[in-house]
Amino acid sequence: MPTHTRIRPFNTRETYPEQNLDNDLCQAVVAGGVVYLRGQIGQDLETRESVGIGDVTAQAEKAMANIAMLLEEAGSSLQNIVKVVVYLTDPRYREPVYQVMGRWLSGVFPVSTGLVVSALARPEWLVEIDAIAVLSSASPAPSTGEEV
Repeated sequence: MPTHTRIRPFNTRETYPEQNLDNDLCQAVVAGGVVYLRGQIGQDLETRESVGIGDVTAQAEKAMANIAMLLEEAGSSLQNIVKVVVYLTDPRYREPVYQVMGRWLSGVFPVSTGLVVSALARPEWLVEIDAIAVLSSASPAPSTGEEV
């Protein structure tokens, strides 16, 4: 039976205390040699505080830093990203967000999808980036997190 490693499990009661939610989620899942990341936003993963309020560039930087950190925790890296999906709340944010992503993903060449949406989960969030990566060939699946 295959196992899935869940990185940074959490419950939405803690993440969204102002909303009546109770969902068990995680920031990343490693399954079958693939790392699936939850969409990342301008939020500190340790404190759950929003960062870069009103500044899409700062939010994109934090989202990409979160992605890099989560991939490392999962036994992968930015170099192993195969797909990114970008959600923007305003089409004018495309250029600054893609400039940030371009710096972080220089030479990686993932496939990419970009969407403009009316809103994200919190009104202060302007951009959300999710990614799929493969495990690093030199790194086994992590033993941290919760295995299922």
